[in-house]
Amino acid sequence: MMAAGKEVTIVMVEDDEGHARLIEKNVRRAGVNNPIIPFINGNSALDFILGEDRSGSVSEGRYLLILLDLNLPDMSGIDILDKVKANAHTKRLPVIILTTTDDEREIQRCYDLGANVYITKPVDYDSFAHAIRQLGLFFSVMQIP
Repeated sequence: MMAAGKEVTIVMVEDDEGHARLIEKNVRRAGVNNPIIPFINGNSALDFILGEDRSGSVSEGRYLLILLDLNLPDMSGIDILDKVKANAHTKRLPVIILTTTDDEREIQRCYDLGANVYITKPVDYDSFAHAIRQLGLFFSVMQIP
């Protein structure tokens, strides 16, 4: 994945280590070789995306795609989405919600806050692996601002 001739970095915010390994393995199987930076909690992800001062200036000129779980140990993924989309430096970063939550109100809230895609993780391993491979194929054709 490229944006403006530069490589896109995938920021994966996922606290379940098994899910994180499965996501990375199947994204790679789909032919996506972009760097993937994993985070297991929201605060460390926000430090990377917005900077420790939360100004967002650290992401100026960076091309990121965020894979975001909603159920994290230290904060809700919705809070992360809100902070990313409310920041002038990061509001255009694509955010893909990848979570087990299929509550209609939560899905609507994520889209209202600016999520680009909402994917409910299948419970079955093979279905989950297949869904991630499809997501990887999607990465290979999507345009990043």
